[in-house]
Amino acid sequence: MTENLKKIVYFTEGTCSSQVTIWIEGELIREVTFEGGCDGNLIAISRLLIGMKAQDVIQRLQGIDCGGRGTSCPDQLAKALLAHTGRSA
Repeated sequence: MTENLKKIVYFTEGTCSSQVTIWIEGELIREVTFEGGCDGNLIAISRLLIGMKAQDVIQRLQGIDCGGRGTSCPDQLAKALLAHTGRSA
């Protein structure tokens, strides 16, 4: 792992998952893991995000709703990235 690799740990709210951990290098996502949630779907999402720019991930995932909760695991991941970048929703 390089010096520029940063670990983001975000405790989710309103979802089946309790935490998302993101490894980001510069603007690129290197790894994403979720604690809890729908395992197969979250593994698939995590793999698809590898190599994507954080801003692109935010734009694609922000606002996704799960079961009328007003948020979702992907939305919480976008919130984690927003918090990391210092931007607001």
